[in-house]
Amino acid sequence: MPFLFEKLLVYQKAVEFAVEIGSYADEFPRRTRSLADQLNRAAISVPANIAEGNGRWGKLDRRNYFIIARGSLQECVALVEIARRRGCLAESKEIGR
Repeated sequence: MPFLFEKLLVYQKAVEFAVEIGSYADEFPRRTRSLADQLNRAAISVPANIAEGNGRWGKLDRRNYFIIARGSLQECVALVEIARRRGCLAESKEIGR
């Protein structure tokens, strides 16, 4: 039986996003490995925090994990912009849409 969070559309989309980001990050030039690693970790943090938050009993505790997930997603936005400006991603590449 799957966990309840696995049925959530937001969780499913977050996993797809993390996989997509990981495939792009794998193609970054060697000189930008730290940027690729940071982007990959931030993207993985989104579904991980949604899952962990869903396992919490208290509303405030659960909410905190969802806030962290949102923050990690916003971190990805900044990191993708940096990757674009450093030539790791094409300007025309749409991520997570």
